[in-house]
Amino acid sequence: MDEFRHRVPSPWNKGKLVGQKRPLKLKEIWAIRVRLQVFSRTRELALFDLGIDSKLRACDLLKLKVRDVCHGERVAARAIVVQQKTSRPVQFEITESTRAALADWIRLSSLASDDFLFPSRIRSSPHLSTRQYARIVDTWVEEIGLDSAAYGTHSIRRTKSSLIYRRTKNLRAVQLLLGHTKLESTVRYLGIEVEDALELAEQTEA
Repeated sequence: MDEFRHRVPSPWNKGKLVGQKRPLKLKEIWAIRVRLQVFSRTRELALFDLGIDSKLRACDLLKLKVRDVCHGERVAARAIVVQQKTSRPVQFEITESTRAALADWIRLSSLASDDFLFPSRIRSSPHLSTRQYARIVDTWVEEIGLDSAAYGTHSIRRTKSSLIYRRTKNLRAVQLLLGHTKLESTVRYLGIEVEDALELAEQTEA
């Protein structure tokens, strides 16, 4: 009896690689997006596109309501959200393709202004949980042949900021987009010191 009483439950991430998750590359973004479009997975396409555009943590993304991204019946080009972790507002753009995906999902689901954008199909939860979202992300990356252990919900958050940094090398811009208070946090978050060093090494012949 004692052995059952004192047994420590297994952590949710047992058996998984723990650490910073990789951002998606441009070709991987399009591979997932096209697959979701072809198979008419309207909710997942809206979730994927908004996750990429917003650069929000999973907890903030999943708590978005229709009114957070819409002006009346029209999906806005920009939105602003107060982050749960920092209590600081962060603004993000909603690209044309994401606006179209959201409009399709809102119309298909008959969502009202005060409804959560991504309601859960489980009665006990008003919106998708981070665990449910993590399973969906695993499905996306596995379907295009990637190892789900190397990716996660944070991969979606990191993707666009990583692409922006690669194109511009503008750390301050990325810091603002992610809502970081310190530039050092952005440097660590992007892992750019290591990435840039590896990139330089690859370009240098010994």
